[in-house]
Amino acid sequence: MSEETTPQTEVPVSTGEVSKDEKTWGMLSHLSVFSGLVIPFGHIIAPLVIWLLKKDDENMAFVEDQAKEVLNFQIASTIYAFIGGILLFVIIGIFVLGALAIFWLVVTILGALKANEGVAYRYPLNIRLIN
Repeated sequence: MSEETTPQTEVPVSTGEVSKDEKTWGMLSHLSVFSGLVIPFGHIIAPLVIWLLKKDDENMAFVEDQAKEVLNFQIASTIYAFIGGILLFVIIGIFVLGALAIFWLVVTILGALKANEGVAYRYPLNIRLIN
């Protein structure tokens, strides 16, 4: 009667075959967060724009799902970075921010690769504020 409660980081797309365009847009929604390295808050704005553009397109359900996932993760990462910034006052923040930066980079690249394969990627430690 007990259900397994381990979080999944990858879930197959249940809507059938994912088109090449959907895979490309899904991958771009993950990679768009690197715009935050150039544009302030670009890591949130870019996936938000992709989600807003593609959410009403019935042929782009995969892209809508992935853009929402990316957006939620970027909001969560910003919250985690803010907490790490506060922890700088007690020195441990240096390690928290360093670990967060490596984690962010690795899971973002994994998400882009999985989206390019047509697999809906679920970020670990994500706060799903936008459903």
